[in-house]
Amino acid sequence: MDTIYLLIVLAPLFGAIAAGLFGRQIGRTGAHSVTILGVAVSFILSVVVFWAHVFGDAGVYNETVYTWMVSDGIQFEVGFLVDNLTAMMMLVVTFVSLMVHIYTIGYMKDDPGYQRFFAYISLFTFSMLMLVMANNFMQLFFGWEAVGLVSYLLIGFWYKRPTAIYANMKAFIVNRVGDFGFLIGIAALVFYAGSLNYTEVFAEAESMRDATITIWPGWTFGLLDLALIFLFIGAMGKSAQVPLHVWLPDSMEGPTPISALIHAATMVTAGIFMVARMSPLYEFSVVALSFILVIGAVTAFFMGLIGLVQHDIKRVVAYSTLSQLGYMTVALGASAYAAGLFHLMTHAFFKALLFLAAGSVIIAMHHLQDMRAMGGLRKHMPVTYVTALIGSLALIGFPFFSGFFSKDAIIEAVGYSEIPGATFAYWMVLLGVFVTALYTFRMFFLVFHGEERYDQAHKYMPDHGDDHDDDHHHDHGPLKPKESPWVVTVPLVLLAIPSVVAGYFIGPMLFGDFFSDALFVLPEQDVLATKGESFTGVIGFVLHGLMLPAFWLAMAGLATAWYLYIKRPELPARIAERLKLGVRILEDKYGFDRFNDWFFAGGTVRLGRVLWRYGDALIIDGLLVNGTARSVGWISSRIRHMQSGFLYHYAFVMIIGLLVLMFAFVI
Repeated sequence: MDTIYLLIVLAPLFGAIAAGLFGRQIGRTGAHSVTILGVAVSFILSVVVFWAHVFGDAGVYNETVYTWMVSDGIQFEVGFLVDNLTAMMMLVVTFVSLMVHIYTIGYMKDDPGYQRFFAYISLFTFSMLMLVMANNFMQLFFGWEAVGLVSYLLIGFWYKRPTAIYANMKAFIVNRVGDFGFLIGIAALVFYAGSLNYTEVFAEAESMRDATITIWPGWTFGLLDLALIFLFIGAMGKSAQVPLHVWLPDSMEGPTPISALIHAATMVTAGIFMVARMSPLYEFSVVALSFILVIGAVTAFFMGLIGLVQHDIKRVVAYSTLSQLGYMTVALGASAYAAGLFHLMTHAFFKALLFLAAGSVIIAMHHLQDMRAMGGLRKHMPVTYVTALIGSLALIGFPFFSGFFSKDAIIEAVGYSEIPGATFAYWMVLLGVFVTALYTFRMFFLVFHGEERYDQAHKYMPDHGDDHDDDHHHDHGPLKPKESPWVVTVPLVLLAIPSVVAGYFIGPMLFGDFFSDALFVLPEQDVLATKGESFTGVIGFVLHGLMLPAFWLAMAGLATAWYLYIKRPELPARIAERLKLGVRILEDKYGFDRFNDWFFAGGTVRLGRVLWRYGDALIIDGLLVNGTARSVGWISSRIRHMQSGFLYHYAFVMIIGLLVLMFAFVI
């Protein structure tokens, strides 16, 4: 198995190197062929590993591949930990990545950076695999930073656009804030446990629970509480939780394929995976769990509300991602780690499907993204329409679709939880169901139903186009939408399948022993065990769910969207006029962007100017460098007058000096 694990990780890396360094030599066909082959090999082998771990007799694999260095007794290693959790993540990452690679052939066919893009997304896959397969904190941090770096490159892929450069710098800086906390958390754990290896650190969990740390006199904190909160701050950056969520909507500046990859299977899932992997630590810190629970609840509900006022089709799906990540985070805070991971898996499929369906629509609309100029696309794009409908139903949690099982499991688990903040979180995720259905089918009806509004496209068409370099945008004339080519629609169909059937694995994954070798939950906090007592199978779960408020809230949201955007399409404008303040707050995104621009970006510039004026110019240059030079010049100009050239003057000075020394040491 050692060779298989190495191939899974290295195959995408080899593809990235070939396309990145030799893209001109091998051409476009060679670039997409070698990267798709690499990811396909990784996917096939991931299927083999998943089968061996879930249905075969493969045990937990936890081995060191390479020792980089040893410092003060601490091993810095590259190693793999492969259990059912890792096997599931590998399967999801490689499958979604493979679909995105194939889709990219059609989506980026006219882009001058074609080879570069394939190199980046293949490198993204390698980075995420290194992260999820790590058995130690050093490799985890390597993968953590690598996905951050590649996301920076991909969000700013069209580097000629100021908006793209702004977006990738925003993502980079916000994630540096989170990563600063992440490093502090790792350092605290390693300092106490004396090891970077997961197993050795987990073994110290109970003893760390009683350890304290004094930051400054009079302020003592639990070591484990503090370390785990700092670790989660890192997850807040990667998985876009309030207030470190602001980079994710702006990541839409990158091409649509990378939006799908970031939002579905790679970067944003890293934080969720990390917290779940650290469950043997988090279970002993109710403070950290409560913090996670509240942050996730706020993100789930309030970020979903912003999706109601977005007109850009990709931004609606982006705010949906923020909200769904909040659901996963709430599950982690309620100790329902398996439910959070289950939703991570189902969400990866239907969210990738929705993003790629949105990209298909954008292709048909000649790179227009504004939904106000769409409508009636269902008759022009039947495959995209059906697959988008499947993704939308899965997202809102419609019965028998994958999202129904994972989302309902989270809501019920939180309802059983006694972690402080659980009641607040329960109401947030419950109300979020209505909001999710409303913004999802608002988007669906505006795009695929109602009157065709293509004659208004000129009002909303950006100068540069959405997903093509400025120098390669052309005027296509009147809009005549048509179905996308097969390299775009085939991935949609393949992603639609697990968007329906993935939820049927709820039994073994939530209430069975699927994650028993990877997750640790204290009996008194095991809310899924409580829920599992009444689990009677998939049909029983669905029938039970039909009687719960979550189902009826989802149906109410769907019905409201139908009434507002199909039956009475003039009403939304009237409602917006009456609720000006609320709409303005949502359009302003609660002021987070303005605050960050003023405090972080603008504040950093202002601080830099102050430091330059008073630190660099006044103290360093003025006093130390130039001041020292001027002082030496002034002193030397005075001393040189003492150089008379007469011998008796020098003898007199020597005698005076000798007398001073005698006075100092003798008397």
